[in-house]
Amino acid sequence: MRLATLLVTCALFAIFSTNASAQLLEKAIKKVGKKVEKETEKRTDKRINKGIDKAFDKTEEGIDSTVKGDGNVNNKQAAPQGKSTQRANTAGGQAKAVLTWAKYDFVPGAEIIFEDNLQGEQNGEFPSKWDLVQGIVENANLNGENVIMFRKCNTNAYDGIVPLLKNSKEDYLPEAFTIEFDAYYDKYNNAYRIFLLDAKNQKNLDKSNNINGREYLRFYQNAADGKNITKGFYPGFSNADTKSIPSWRHIAISFNKRALKAYIDDARVINIPNIEFNPVGFTIGFHNPSGDMNGYIKNIRIAKGAVPLYDKILTDGKFVTTGIKFDVNQATIKPESMGTISYVVKLMNDHPELKFCVEGHTDSDGADVANKTLSEKRAAAVRNELVSQGISANRLTSKGWGESKPITDNDTPEGKAQNRRVEFVKVN
Repeated sequence: MRLATLLVTCALFAIFSTNASAQLLEKAIKKVGKKVEKETEKRTDKRINKGIDKAFDKTEEGIDSTVKGDGNVNNKQAAPQGKSTQRANTAGGQAKAVLTWAKYDFVPGAEIIFEDNLQGEQNGEFPSKWDLVQGIVENANLNGENVIMFRKCNTNAYDGIVPLLKNSKEDYLPEAFTIEFDAYYDKYNNAYRIFLLDAKNQKNLDKSNNINGREYLRFYQNAADGKNITKGFYPGFSNADTKSIPSWRHIAISFNKRALKAYIDDARVINIPNIEFNPVGFTIGFHNPSGDMNGYIKNIRIAKGAVPLYDKILTDGKFVTTGIKFDVNQATIKPESMGTISYVVKLMNDHPELKFCVEGHTDSDGADVANKTLSEKRAAAVRNELVSQGISANRLTSKGWGESKPITDNDTPEGKAQNRRVEFVKVN
């Protein structure tokens, strides 16, 4: 303001220096000075008000998104830290998932054998879909999510829990299957140990007659190993690295006749062409050498391996996948879906004559109208992701059916998981 007044004063002085009196000059200077001062205050107030309006607009947007369920709070599963999706605002205001697991090649089985998302579980009780081998295991709530907590596990390899299945004494793992779960790590030497045998009910199927002598898989937060298995590290990590702790990691296992692969998040850490034993069941336990930490798991799924997708297109005119997953009640694609999405991209690149209608389906939980809207958004999200991966937009359409076309009942977690699916229907 002082600078502006000085500049105006200099100009007036130049004007009145030859003819005007000193008194007239003094009055003019005072008058202009007051005008400059008022205009400065006016403009300053205007900028301040504009800044306040912007701040309130952002606050109101945050409140609106929370009330509508569009924001990143409440009713939403936490994604694994460090290796999940990144979010960017689009022109429509919707959050778009930027999937980072570009090299992830895990494709889950299509027929779900066992599913536990811990919905409706009571805190402090034993998990209702499991049976106990050894240790202390119970339901818990971690950061607002239902989890299975391993409170105490012995040093024995056959600690932990097994799925509660009707045919648990039999070989219930087919010749091609996948296993997935999320595991929480808060210490670098914590490990989740998996036996491909039911340690409580299938001891008669263990040809070694010694479960401790049977091959197992052990997953650390940055590496995986097992009996007679070479240790594999997550790329960029060492055994002493703790930068990503605490965090959730997505664990996945794929078996096909004799070959086994295992993944931590998007990295394949085990690849065995011949494991030389027959997987017959599933046991999971938690091991912490120091004994001062608990283990937590969630979103456990066992599925039967799928028939090659192209064969299903030729026979059925479509293929169905439950491998494309979303945040709860959202159309945000989870990063572990990238294996399936990449498979579809390769399939369409290999067969340029293929055109698909991407169709979304939900289970029966929630209102019919809301489920239809959600399925439409999810189908559109998958279509958009395929287009972003290089597939021509004129080869893809999308449609949502909500809960109107179930392929099985909605009375069990497995049935609901089977109905929450994406179908790729061939279009002529």
